[in-house]
Amino acid sequence: MSATDEIYEKYLQKAIVEINDLAHEVAQAGGARVPVVGSGHPLADVMLLKYRPQPAEVQEGVAFYGRAGQAILKSLQRLHVDPMAVYGTNCLKFADGEDNESRAFLTRELHIVQPKLIVPMGEGSVDFFNSIEFPLADTVEYKPGELQRFTATAQVLVVPDIDTSLDEAPAKTKFWNAFKPLGQWWAELPPY
Repeated sequence: MSATDEIYEKYLQKAIVEINDLAHEVAQAGGARVPVVGSGHPLADVMLLKYRPQPAEVQEGVAFYGRAGQAILKSLQRLHVDPMAVYGTNCLKFADGEDNESRAFLTRELHIVQPKLIVPMGEGSVDFFNSIEFPLADTVEYKPGELQRFTATAQVLVVPDIDTSLDEAPAKTKFWNAFKPLGQWWAELPPY
């Protein structure tokens, strides 16, 4: 194993431990409420961000479980984006969660995963994302389909809310058109 691979493995092991610790803390903070934790690769290049968990996610305790997750998976495959390089989470960690209790959790997820591209889905996600006041970050505007600078090492691609885009053809088209730049962004990533 090369030194580069060994270093990556150490970072990956650290990220797995930190994500698991965070999931435990979210569960502790919830008391009797069911937490909905993030899912995907803990060192993902792409972080998908929804505002609130849906009933299927709450039932399973996993972000992007259900219709939205299936739609995202099909979209990633169509864009030739490796789903194993994606991490998905919700701003709110409980069905009845509040912004104040969840900001610190999302900030920690961002520090752990260190994505190169964050995809906030819907205006609620963008507003919440801006409210965490991430260090050295630019304010994100709700401009679906436009890549924006977030920090020196990360960009943002805002898209409409996936959960409200699944039932009507015009909403699906709007979501798809805003999501498509992810494919170009992925294709331009250096292979190392």
